[in-house]
Amino acid sequence: MRDVLKQLNIELDSDEEKILKSFSELFLEYNSKINLISRNDEKYLFQKHIYDSLAINLFFEKYIKKGLIKIMDIGTGGGFPSIPVSILYPDFNISAVDSIGKKINFINITAKTLNLKNLVTYKSRVEDLHVSFKNSFDIVTSRAVAELRVMLEYALPFVKTGGYFVAYKAQKADEEIKNSQNALKILNSKIIDKIEYSLPLPEENKRVLIIIKKLKPTDKIYPRQNGKVKNNPL
Repeated sequence: MRDVLKQLNIELDSDEEKILKSFSELFLEYNSKINLISRNDEKYLFQKHIYDSLAINLFFEKYIKKGLIKIMDIGTGGGFPSIPVSILYPDFNISAVDSIGKKINFINITAKTLNLKNLVTYKSRVEDLHVSFKNSFDIVTSRAVAELRVMLEYALPFVKTGGYFVAYKAQKADEEIKNSQNALKILNSKIIDKIEYSLPLPEENKRVLIIIKKLKPTDKIYPRQNGKVKNNPL
């Protein structure tokens, strides 16, 4: 684990390695009961989910100075990237959002078991979050949730002006970027970087972090309600 994470410029200490291994064991235990990820992916939990989550370190190194950082993870699912990030970055405050109760319950159990005091959860659709959440996060993340133009509307209203939305993407990243130009304009943001990396698997698995910066406040009507974000994307 330590050697592999060096590819992301992460120097793992023994305590961090122990906690990540404890998380892996806990995750596999609960996955057998509530199906957080597919059974086929269990043997690649570290490579496909933990390592992938921690690739955000490549973004942190370029754009984020040390200090108190507030992050919201939209559609966190079984806790990716929220849990690995909370383990390795204890000074960051992580808010994990998902509408599925069993997944939020698992994250709460994990946070208590591993003593992750910087991780809180919200069982909610993102468009139903209280208005006080808007314009309050330094960084919003999403991983394997929806296409980019949809996620832009979900994410950017919650990012501070000057903050970032980091979207984890794979093969269709360029196509999604092309389809997102209208949304980027309406939501007062721009793509400033694409950070490429590969998962540590035998076959080629290229990934990319799309880095979007919020330039100005977004209109208060966003994100729209009643399924309009997905059914009629910007």
